[in-house]
Amino acid sequence: MPKLSIIRTTTFRLVLIYLALFALSAFLLLGFIYWSTAGISTGQTDDTINAEITGLSEQYRENGLGGLVKIVTERSRNQRQSLYLLIDPGGRNVAGNLTHWPEAATGADGLLEFTYQRPVGGKDTSRRARAWHLRLGRGFQLLVGRDIQERLKLEKVMRTSLAWAVALTLGLGLLGGVLLSRNLLRRVEVINRTSREIMDGALDRRLPVSGSGDELDRLAENLNDMLDQIERLVTGMRQVTDNIAHDLRSPLNRLRGRLEVALMGEGTQSEYRAAMEETIAESESLLETFNALLNIAQAEAGLAEDSLSDFDLSALVADMADLYGPAAEDKSQTLTGDVEDGIQIFGDRHLAGQALANLMDNAVKYTPDGGTIRLVLRRAGADAELIVADSGSGIAEADRERVLDRFQRLEASRNSPGTGLGLSLVRAVAKLHCAELVLEDNLPGLRVLLRFPDAGWLAEKEQTVG
Repeated sequence: MPKLSIIRTTTFRLVLIYLALFALSAFLLLGFIYWSTAGISTGQTDDTINAEITGLSEQYRENGLGGLVKIVTERSRNQRQSLYLLIDPGGRNVAGNLTHWPEAATGADGLLEFTYQRPVGGKDTSRRARAWHLRLGRGFQLLVGRDIQERLKLEKVMRTSLAWAVALTLGLGLLGGVLLSRNLLRRVEVINRTSREIMDGALDRRLPVSGSGDELDRLAENLNDMLDQIERLVTGMRQVTDNIAHDLRSPLNRLRGRLEVALMGEGTQSEYRAAMEETIAESESLLETFNALLNIAQAEAGLAEDSLSDFDLSALVADMADLYGPAAEDKSQTLTGDVEDGIQIFGDRHLAGQALANLMDNAVKYTPDGGTIRLVLRRAGADAELIVADSGSGIAEADRERVLDRFQRLEASRNSPGTGLGLSLVRAVAKLHCAELVLEDNLPGLRVLLRFPDAGWLAEKEQTVG
């Protein structure tokens, strides 16, 4: 699989989009500040020129041309930023601090901008100015302006700052996008590499978790949980295959051997009948094994929502107590039932009944004659507890986890009938119903506890509906 380029990653593309939006926002904001500042500065310059024009106009009206020449000459000596030039009809200088009339054309509003020479540090330098052209009587013309060189420098600095700000924003954003994408890409590549190893058969591999708790860590944790479940299912499938090959080989061989023996000689009708009855019994045992395996697989795979419903667990447990009462009496056992009414759970009634039947069957089978069996269903807060306790030989603590696996039978039960799948089905059904399964010592015997969470109460439900 080719290595993914940083530029093609979704993170880098998102960074570019947000970077473009941020750069555009910064450009518009700084541009607005620049144009506002430049506009204010230009307005202040024009206001200053307009004020001087107004004052000089009043001097001209009151004192005539001589008074105007006098005031222009005084102001030309005292102000360095203000520019003045008064010329006669022939274009000769009469007064002012400009050497000649600028070549720039006057605008319709009387304003003009031009370049003029000004001595700075003993050298003439070119500077920019903004002025107002006023036409006087008898062909005289007055130019009043301001030096705007400093303002232009400030505007240039602002434009340069604006360009650098946008450039730095883009540069740092791109750098951050590359670093962020590289970090994310490195983690994604680790996930891809681990996934390829898992697809190649390394089912024990897991995705690394950085510990930051971000979305990639949460994704990795969920995928690891899924991989754990897949590994358990695959391992269980292998175990089932091995167990079937081991545990079903003997009954199938016996079945075939019995049929071959029956066909070898000329037997009587009663002998053939006995052989057929034994074959049918052996076949029923095999069918029970396969049905148990199918029930376990169905429970472990989970059921569709439409196959699950609320059902009365109290009624199911009470029926099971009545069903196994005669079997317990045949062995002189005492079966007591303590079933609290009105308890319901959400799930599959058939599988729950099959699991409870397996527990009751084991209790009757492994409890000695004259022993006791106790079946309890009670409320425990918001939960429901189902208990099957007997006074039999029990299960050692070291074996309690192992007996929940398929085809696992303890030495004490090797000679008794059974497939070794009963408790495996109970565990699968418990998991399907999100119930807790606990095997405990009953002193003597075995105590099996199934705790169903968030059990409902039929009585309360009926009151609500009513």
